[in-house]
Amino acid sequence: MSRVYLDHAATTAMLPEAIEAMSRELGRLGNATSLHGSGRAGRRVVEEGRKAIAARLGAKPAEVIFTAGGTESDNLAIKGSWWAIRRPPTRRSVICSAVEHHAVLDSVGWMRTQGADAQLAPVDGTGRVDLGALQSLLSDSSAVVSVMWANNEVGTLQPVGEVAEMARAVGAVSHSDAVQAVGHVAVDFDASGLDLLTCTAHKLGVPYGIGALIARREIDLASLLHGGGQERDVRSGTLDVAAVAGFAAAIEQAVGSREADEHRLRALRARLVTGVHGIAPHAATNTPAQPDRSLPGIVSISFPGCEADALLMLLDAAGIDCATGSACSAGVAQSSHVLLAMGRSERDARSTLRFSLGRTSTDDDIDALLAALPEALTRAGLAGSLVGGR
Repeated sequence: MSRVYLDHAATTAMLPEAIEAMSRELGRLGNATSLHGSGRAGRRVVEEGRKAIAARLGAKPAEVIFTAGGTESDNLAIKGSWWAIRRPPTRRSVICSAVEHHAVLDSVGWMRTQGADAQLAPVDGTGRVDLGALQSLLSDSSAVVSVMWANNEVGTLQPVGEVAEMARAVGAVSHSDAVQAVGHVAVDFDASGLDLLTCTAHKLGVPYGIGALIARREIDLASLLHGGGQERDVRSGTLDVAAVAGFAAAIEQAVGSREADEHRLRALRARLVTGVHGIAPHAATNTPAQPDRSLPGIVSISFPGCEADALLMLLDAAGIDCATGSACSAGVAQSSHVLLAMGRSERDARSTLRFSLGRTSTDDDIDALLAALPEALTRAGLAGSLVGGR
């Protein structure tokens, strides 16, 4: 059975350009921090990659700190900036939105054990942060504010520029997890006004294991890893030359073709949503409909009266890959914190599937989902709610 992959927000197919770039470097000998010729050759690849990534993200090369991925970058941003900035001692507040990825949410929560005052900013019914409520949380005691660029479960885009401005006004460091946004919507670090930005490579078609934290040079960061002093003495560890080359190639391709891909994915997503509602009129879309408020390829849909886990497995048996929420929380028997923060009930949250499209998604994939969905819903107990009783 050929499978239909509708879980690109979790990870996506390897990009041919990334495979080619990495393959050229996998046979290279030499540590990129060594001073001899082989080491310098590897370092050149790293710095060329750093320059390419920076250019595509509106950053300076010196602002790119390579990490092992989005989770490490988020941890470094939250913990590293808080430990560095908590002077005077009264500046101890860490704020994030209630719909953050757990890499941010749990980091902020853990900071309580370090004496931080951790606070959550509420969101509206579309998952967009409530700027008025955020403003009420900000004060001279605020150290770090983190609001993701785009939500990984429902695709909602956040007003990160306004968040950065509000944080700056009280002297706080601003951070955004842009893991889902890079390559799908315009991301310009310098123009955003942010101090810190997280991105990762495997969402762009590179193997797991490399990401970056974009950090303004004037921002102090306490290191989480100590050792050789690589990456501005902030993130020690031997640099993965091949992975950097792949990351650079992927971001060049993804950002370079972004506008055309965005138009195509929005059209595919519209077909998916229309088709689902044609089959199950009572289904509820949780993703904002406005193009300027949501990612092009993510759609969250609730099927009232249905357990999402059961529906996912029925679709899986039909060869359709989708998700009930964040892949990082897969297997955890709890309702989505994102949907609950948006005001959805426990029942609705547990009836929700996420379909996410990517570079390899086609009209045939949408057709296959819509063909498999009626039987899956019927077997899940929703026959009476389907058009034509299917």
